[in-house]
Amino acid sequence: MDYVLETNNLEKRYKDFKALSHLNIHIENGSIYGLIGKNGAGKTTLIRIICGLQEPTNGSYTIYGTNYSSGNIASVRKRMGAIIETPSIYGEMSAKDNLIEQFKLVGMPSLDGIDELLKLVGLGNTGKKKAKNFSLGMKQRLGIAISLANNPDFLILDEPINGLDPQGIIEIRELILKLNKENRITILISSHYLDELSKIATHYGFLDNGSIIKEISSIELMKKLEHKIELKVSNQKEFVKYFEVNNISYDVIDSKTINVYGKINLSKFISDLSKENLIADEIHEQEESLENYYMNLIGGAKND
Repeated sequence: MDYVLETNNLEKRYKDFKALSHLNIHIENGSIYGLIGKNGAGKTTLIRIICGLQEPTNGSYTIYGTNYSSGNIASVRKRMGAIIETPSIYGEMSAKDNLIEQFKLVGMPSLDGIDELLKLVGLGNTGKKKAKNFSLGMKQRLGIAISLANNPDFLILDEPINGLDPQGIIEIRELILKLNKENRITILISSHYLDELSKIATHYGFLDNGSIIKEISSIELMKKLEHKIELKVSNQKEFVKYFEVNNISYDVIDSKTINVYGKINLSKFISDLSKENLIADEIHEQEESLENYYMNLIGGAKND
């Protein structure tokens, strides 16, 4: 597997507090990776370590296959762009002047491409308007433009839609999808907005108490979240045979439990089963949200 970022039992301690604990994360090249965790779970600490702003206490990580302790890691990090917590913007400057300063800061050989970058993030017509007078959404898009100044392959966004109104959220969502699909940028997004993440993420990492407790692709997750009917049965083989013959999507959970997926009319489904003398001991209809899935995950992690 081609990973942009991979960590190995990463730890970060602050005296007696462990912010990260044996954290293992795997971000595939070309993905949009949604990092989900409540406040204090360790999201920003992880991002600061990846960006080289802090050192891990134990463990290691690689970026594009290069270990963080390598003498070559600084050049590898030039392939990264990031917004951590809030964008660094000069309020008294225009969007263009902000980008000029960033181009100089990252050592870009020329200022070519600034106008195209402003158009990319939807700020091409802001002229001399000072950034301090921008809406929150415009400031966030300017922050993303600044993080793109060095033409990164890997973009890290820490809570990019925090505090935005619905229109601002839509604009950031569309920009993220465009950067990923058209510019082929791998993106790591830390966010509390689970419903919004579900519209763009290709992969998820669920973070709790400093550890990744689950990594899953959006395809796998959507299967878990879709409408399902849980059956408790005693003659499992007969049910499985029926589902196979009738091309019904199912999973065998344990020796007595089968989940059946898809939009199914429950009354008709039960009737069809009874015609084949297939009687379930229990039947439960379920439809789970991403938020419920996350809460069940961290609840399960705490009970382990």
